[in-house]
Amino acid sequence: MKYNRWLAVMLMLSLSPMTTGAPAAGDWPQWRGPDRTGVSQEKGLLKQWPASGPRKNWSISNLGEGYGSLAIQGDRIFVQGTNRNASVVFSLNRADGKMVWSAALGPKVDEGRGNGPRSTPTIDGDRIYVLTENGDLACLRGRDGSRVWSKNILREFGGDNPHWLISESPLIDGNRVIVSPGGKGAGIVALDKMTGKTVWTSSELNDEAGYASCIIADVGGVKTIMNFTSRAAVGVRASDGKLMWRYDRAANNTANCTTPVYLNNKVFFSSAYGTGAALLDLTPQGGEVKAREVYFTRDMQNHHGGVVLVNGYIYGFSNSILTCIEFATGKKMWSDRSVGKGALTYADGMLFLMGENNLVGLAEATPSGYKEKGRFSIADQGKPSWAHPVVAGGKLYIRNQGELAAYDVKAN
Repeated sequence: MKYNRWLAVMLMLSLSPMTTGAPAAGDWPQWRGPDRTGVSQEKGLLKQWPASGPRKNWSISNLGEGYGSLAIQGDRIFVQGTNRNASVVFSLNRADGKMVWSAALGPKVDEGRGNGPRSTPTIDGDRIYVLTENGDLACLRGRDGSRVWSKNILREFGGDNPHWLISESPLIDGNRVIVSPGGKGAGIVALDKMTGKTVWTSSELNDEAGYASCIIADVGGVKTIMNFTSRAAVGVRASDGKLMWRYDRAANNTANCTTPVYLNNKVFFSSAYGTGAALLDLTPQGGEVKAREVYFTRDMQNHHGGVVLVNGYIYGFSNSILTCIEFATGKKMWSDRSVGKGALTYADGMLFLMGENNLVGLAEATPSGYKEKGRFSIADQGKPSWAHPVVAGGKLYIRNQGELAAYDVKAN
């Protein structure tokens, strides 16, 4: 009888969402979703909100400080924050937001624009990869937060913490975890995800880290990792870290924050501070990839709220103005003040908008013009509301410093 009970428990654990490798429908396992595009595959969502906004399912207020977004898999939510002087990752129950466990990863860092972590955890099967604002990278077991391995990537690779602190979210590539320490000859590095041992460093890339997160794409058979450093848009070969191309026109000298967007051998980069955006055409040649500028435009100067690509059009905040441009040409389609400068996520034909001054909005994703379908306010936490919204499992999740709320956006 005891053996049968033990077998039943083991079977349930083996079927737990925390032990599956591939994300299920309704999961959001990393920064900007399953494929790092900010695009959700959700369907059947509300197309118009009530005047007061969608119904709030639950809210919590115990996350401390920080600007990071959420990772969601199965019945768990993972989010970074602070607890006293520690930079922490929390595991929450998805149904009600109650804490399951928390794990301190290293010291909290204070900074004038906001203390604590800026990053989003990455879920990979039953493990969680977390990078703090101080460069502490940890691999944890998802079920209880116990540590598998950890290291400080700034100390190990000779990098300097950017002025507004590390904001990158780790990328998983097969059996490797990819991060950007910004050290000399280590602008981007690959580590064995099971042990933390170094696999390769981008020896030709000496740029300090920016504030963006890597993406990965297969370009004509050459797997390519792309990111914004402090100085340029870059592409390195995923197999060995070789720097294959760099492009500096879309970069500024202050803060390059926006995660690039890739489609069909083309990649889009954008930054603010008077700069703009560029589309690069990527061509495989002799086992490498070459980049060529298709266009440069000042009509999309995205700061840190991200852009999404939907049906051939880019949507994002150009400084404080929500803007739509054509991906292939850079042609500006429309712009609107909307909810003010902010971040966005796409799902089911709609743009879910999070303004930095505590306004949440809903608008149609259409190149024909701005069409708002609802807005509501959230409580001011004393700092800008910069965390990116998440749409998963029929819920809209809004994180604002120590608070996290889940709203029901599923159509009846």
